[in-house]
Amino acid sequence: MLRYGLLFSVQRFKMDWIVLGAALLICCMFSARVSEAGVSPLEEARQLVVVVADEWSSVPAVLQRYERGTETASWRPVGKRIQVSLGRSGQGWGIGLHPEEARRSGEPEKREGDGRAPTGVFELVSCFAYAPEELAGTAMLVLKADSELVCVDDSSSRYYNEVFPGNVPDKDWNSAEDMLRKDGLYRYGVVVAHNQNPPLPGRGSCIFLHVERSPGAPTAGCTAMKQSAVKELILWLDPAAKPMLAQFPKDVYERLKEEWAMP
Repeated sequence: MLRYGLLFSVQRFKMDWIVLGAALLICCMFSARVSEAGVSPLEEARQLVVVVADEWSSVPAVLQRYERGTETASWRPVGKRIQVSLGRSGQGWGIGLHPEEARRSGEPEKREGDGRAPTGVFELVSCFAYAPEELAGTAMLVLKADSELVCVDDSSSRYYNEVFPGNVPDKDWNSAEDMLRKDGLYRYGVVVAHNQNPPLPGRGSCIFLHVERSPGAPTAGCTAMKQSAVKELILWLDPAAKPMLAQFPKDVYERLKEEWAMP
């Protein structure tokens, strides 16, 4: 009896430690998720482009630039607020630097071809122009938007959501945007790092800040403004300052403003 009693006690002791260990693991995992979700996606940014619209379905929006000297300093406005236009269907949550937990149930998601501009926080990684020499002085990488440069919007392609010279031997797409547009919308533009690294098929591609067709005209999912405003923006951007785009409907911006230390 003593032998079996000791065996039972040892097994129970082991079981108690297993249960305790599992409980601690769950607590640690939960704490890690909370900590990760609580970190501002703007933490490293020292340049910020904020775009806010009235509603999810709104096409008109307001853009304001901000900058700060260090990652912990307060944001300072740069230049005047300007009017911009969003997608013909408004906005929907995109894939960027923000955590998935930021999206609430029922809020729309950005999809390929849905006419929505992406909601969230995104890096501004490069620019393009018909004549890059017109942007002399910018610190940003500027791609020449010539007859070879394309952005692939075919979600089945290995090149989905990439901007690059399309004269490759292994072309595998059926649809792509020609970056040398005849309507001049891409005379100047900024590439928004939405749905990248790696891109998820069908979640949206070829998102830019570019020249507007006309004041107030909706886009296919980009953010458009006056030509002079795009040029001024590109000349201001500095990759060393980790520039980002924060784009939201007004109620979502107000909900996340304090938590993410937005201006």
